[in-house]
Amino acid sequence: MKRYNITVNGTVYDVAVEEADNDAVSAAPAPAAVPKAAAKPAASKSSAAAGSVKITAPMPGTIVDVKAKVGDPVKNGTVIAVLEAMKMENDVVADRDGTIASINVNKGDSVSTGSVIATLN
Repeated sequence: MKRYNITVNGTVYDVAVEEADNDAVSAAPAPAAVPKAAAKPAASKSSAAAGSVKITAPMPGTIVDVKAKVGDPVKNGTVIAVLEAMKMENDVVADRDGTIASINVNKGDSVSTGSVIATLN
């Protein structure tokens, strides 16, 4: 039996996986995964500092680089982060001029479509 920690939407689950023979499959239902207490990833965000304009992930993937930091002035088209999806790197850019109010991801974070990458003022 092997044990794995699996993270789903920020919740860590401790899961045990048992290999079975192809001939002998157990009819007993597997117990449900039990959430394991885990600290949320430390993102550079504060709900009080969140800006009014959200920059979101256009597709699911992994953040491979964060190019901007809180307080940076940005113009329309400025690269804020780099998102890797399907072995391709995609720039996540500001859609208007403003100032970075919060960065909501860290390098290595997995994001889903619509996840907030950063906010602008």
